[in-house]
Amino acid sequence: MVGEHERTVARRLQRLIADGVVRVTAIYDDLRTGHGRPVHLHVQVRPGTAGQVAESLAGRPDTRSVYSLTGAADVGCELVSPTREALDDILSTQIGDLDGVLCTRTQVVLRTFMTVAEWHAPYLTEQEAAELRPAPAGPLPDQDGLSPMEREIAELLVADGRIPFTAIAERLDISVPTARRRVTSLLDRRLLLLRAEAEPALLGLAVEAKLWLKVRPHGLDRVGQTLAAHPNVRYCAATTGTHSMIAQVAVPHEADLYRFLSDVVGPLDEVTDLDVTLITRAYKRGHLHKSGMLTLEKTP
Repeated sequence: MVGEHERTVARRLQRLIADGVVRVTAIYDDLRTGHGRPVHLHVQVRPGTAGQVAESLAGRPDTRSVYSLTGAADVGCELVSPTREALDDILSTQIGDLDGVLCTRTQVVLRTFMTVAEWHAPYLTEQEAAELRPAPAGPLPDQDGLSPMEREIAELLVADGRIPFTAIAERLDISVPTARRRVTSLLDRRLLLLRAEAEPALLGLAVEAKLWLKVRPHGLDRVGQTLAAHPNVRYCAATTGTHSMIAQVAVPHEADLYRFLSDVVGPLDEVTDLDVTLITRAYKRGHLHKSGMLTLEKTP
């Protein structure tokens, strides 16, 4: 696919992983597995405390991503609440009591059109990207819960998406064929998606933005599908709240973001309003704290 010998590709990938440029994790399909209820938070903080609040949020096991933002909110956070009932305590007590937090705005995910685990940087042809995607399995059920053993396996893959079957078998005291069969089932049912996580800036996509869109109800599906199909859209979901859809976009330059807004979002008549915020720093991505990953500034 990249015109290099398999051993050369493996050697270079191993170096990227060893240097912390790339880390492999796994991301749940939260709603279908019952793993939790994903929500997006916009957090306003007291001046001078954005970094402190972001680090506190990044340290929580239930946050998947944490960013510094431009705009009305200072910090953006994707959090997965284990239950609907737990969400009230998380928002009103746990996060509300963090030093520096002034107020939060919460939007609950209703449907995900694109996750970062499904995204490929826009340098592959459509055929190349299709070869990397799992084979279509037909319509997926809205709910497909995990067994206790599958939950344990999933947590091991979230911590290290490259963990060998032998290590899973040893950790859980099961046979290697059983470990292989259970992992294959999780991936085939698309309850868990493997993800190679790297900073978009290292791929030449230095400008990241979050788009909050107000969409007429009848147009939610069309807008979501349209945005999810665009190669620069890393994430797209329908949500509750003041805006009914969120999309995360990565492009090389501010001029490219302008063209995306005018040429891609502009023609969508179902979109009635748009709020754009820029991501200025990532503290956590895909459950991985950024302290364990190489940043752009550390790259020679």
